[in-house]
Amino acid sequence: MRWLLTGVLVALLCGCGLGVQAPDLFLLTRTGQGQRLTLLVNDGGTIRCDGGRARQLADPLLLQARDLASSLGGDAQEKLRIPSPTNSVYRYTIRLEQGTISFPDTAAASGNYPRLAQAEQFALKAAQQACGLSG
Repeated sequence: MRWLLTGVLVALLCGCGLGVQAPDLFLLTRTGQGQRLTLLVNDGGTIRCDGGRARQLADPLLLQARDLASSLGGDAQEKLRIPSPTNSVYRYTIRLEQGTISFPDTAAASGNYPRLAQAEQFALKAAQQACGLSG
């Protein structure tokens, strides 16, 4: 009888999935001239655009998002903040588990922060491909 009850309990736990959700990778916010953009990227392969419903994120973009979350983790721990020069158009803020970074769209041009250029490219691709927005 004990084995039967154990088997039923295991089946119930496996069947309900335990409601486990994948963690969010990061929240990217772009402000400045033009349209504000927020992207909440989840490790389960979804993205929320500007607070909307969750949408599927294409596998190449999900892999890029995971790579970004990993490569920006050190900067987030150090709380990277790069001031905006006068010729800056957009300002990006990325909140990760390790902390938050903030930088202008001109930061990547220096060559010192190639991963910031990758974050900007991700935002543009995700806005267009996953969100249906124009950049």
